[in-house]
Order: sequence, then C-alpha cells, then structure tokens
Amino acid sequence: MYKVPRYFPTTIVGSYPKIPPAEDLIRRRKREVIGEEDFHELVKPSIKVVIDDYLQAGVDILSDGEQAREDMVAYFAERLEGYRGGEWVRIFDNVYFRKPVVVGEIKYLKPMAVMDWAYASSISNGRPVKAILTGPYTMADWSFDLYYGDRRELVIALAKVIRREVEEFVKKGANYVQIDEPALSTRPLKEEVDVVNEALHIIFDGIHAKKIVHICFGKIERILEYLLDFPIDQFDFEFKNSNLRLLPYLVEYGFNKELGYGVIDVHSTRVEDVQEIYNDIEKLVKTGLLGPDKIYVDPDCGLKRLPREIAVAKLQNMVKAAELAREKLV
Repeated sequence: MYKVPRYFPTTIVGSYPKIPPAEDLIRRRKREVIGEEDFHELVKPSIKVVIDDYLQAGVDILSDGEQAREDMVAYFAERLEGYRGGEWVRIFDNVYFRKPVVVGEIKYLKPMAVMDWAYASSISNGRPVKAILTGPYTMADWSFDLYYGDRRELVIALAKVIRREVEEFVKKGANYVQIDEPALSTRPLKEEVDVVNEALHIIFDGIHAKKIVHICFGKIERILEYLLDFPIDQFDFEFKNSNLRLLPYLVEYGFNKELGYGVIDVHSTRVEDVQEIYNDIEKLVKTGLLGPDKIYVDPDCGLKRLPREIAVAKLQNMVKAAELAREKLV
C-alpha cells in the first residue's frame, strides 16, 4: 500500500478532462443503446487514462476523474427514484446542463458511483482514491422541485440517500469521502449553513473515513465561522483564482480543520510554475495557522474544463512544488 506523505500530500478535487470515448459512452447510455452495467465496464479504459495521468504527475490521492458523469447533478438524479429529466439550463457563458426535476419521493435504488471508484482503486498502484459525491444541498439547489416544496425537506431526503452511497463506498474500503457543495457559496447565509450541517450529520455520523467537504467560488468568508461546526475532518477551498482572498479570514476565525488548499487555477490555461505554487504554499505556512501535516495541496476545483495536456502540466508542477515545500518548510 502506498504511503501518503505526512506533510503537504497532493490530491485533486474530482473531475478531469473528459476522455473522448467516455463522452461517446455517455451519449449512448442516455439513448439507452447500452445498459448501466455495460456502460461502467466500457468506461474503464477512459478511467485508466486518467489514473495513468495522475500517476505520471505523481499525485498522492487520486479520483476516477468522473469520466462516467455528464455533470455532477444529473448523473446522480438519473439513478435515484423520484427524479425525471428536465430541460437544458444555461449555467454561464455557453455552458449548459439538463436540470433534473423532482417529481416524487427520493429513494435510493442501488450503488451509483462505487463501481468506477473500485476500478480506479484497483489500478492506482496502491494510492488511495477519493470517493466523491455531489452533496444534497447542491443536488437540491440545482434541481426543479415539484414534490417536496421545501428546501430543507428535499436536502434531508437527498442526504439520506447519499448516506446509503457513502456506506457502500466505505464497505468497499474507501478511506477518503468527499462531498461537493459548490451551491452553498452562492447563498452564504447562516440558515443555509445550518441545513447543510444537519445533512452532513446524516451523511457522516458513524462513518469511519476521512470526511471532506469541497466548496468553491463564492463569498465563503461570510459563513466561515459557521462552517467550522461541520462534522468533518477537512475543508477543500478554492484560493488561487481569487488571489488567496480567503486566507486572512481563515486566520481571523481560527480555522482548525485540515485544509485542501487550492493552488491551481482551473479557469486558466496558464500553467503555474513550481516556484509560484511553492510561494503560495509558503504564504499559508507563514501565517502559522496550520501545520504542514494539515495542508493538502490541490487545484481550486475540478479540472474538466481544461485541455488534458494543460491539466497534466499543472498537476506535475503542483507535485514538484509540494515536494519542494517538504524540503524547505518542514
């Protein structure tokens, strides 16, 4: 089994540039040309390409690259009872997604993403692979609700089915479980944080794995003092894209969790050089806020919108910068 470095381990947030065969498989699955079981078998070569890229770059904690997922909400909605497909909705620029519709009671049917994680783990050369799930708040916020009529009720219903999936991951041996909640930063209010906190207790209480929540691109500082009550081990935040704007707020509020520290801008094709990434790591260390054993070095968010060659180059430099930090900052 691979030994993850004690200091400044490197990881990723989740998604990776889509390998072309995976895109074709997603289209064929939606047209019901292939079934679910065949789909997950046929997507394995694309997952292997992702894992090989991670290993080439030297990343310590991996993911399956979310190669089977068209997007982070519709993928799970299509595999839960109570949802039906919706219409295309514009997110930003020319990026659209098909917003699913809640039409009945949300029920768990069977494992949704465990098989892809299990395959990635089998070819990772012993390196751990994160189990990554879209959180209930984001699932609810990015859906049309025609059944529950109450945000909290829908979030709690989704938390219960996500708990079932987390249990399946842990049964299979997952040691890192990450819940993605990007929607929370768009509504930075204490009452919204309270709903997410309640949901996370449902998902994580009694789960024996490292518990992680990823939030990015918003006014996180407005709710930071409330986030610290979440029943988790680690927050993963975006920093690079906002020029480390969140860093002084972490110091102000006495941040005391592990930190997934975003040092790679996933919205830019510019490849950050090793020294630049190292300098950003050093800035966090010099605050005295966290020891190097609590700092995980990673990109701001998923890498899926970058060209693959750019993603690889960014990850390679990120790993080299973390190695340099272990030499100079420990």
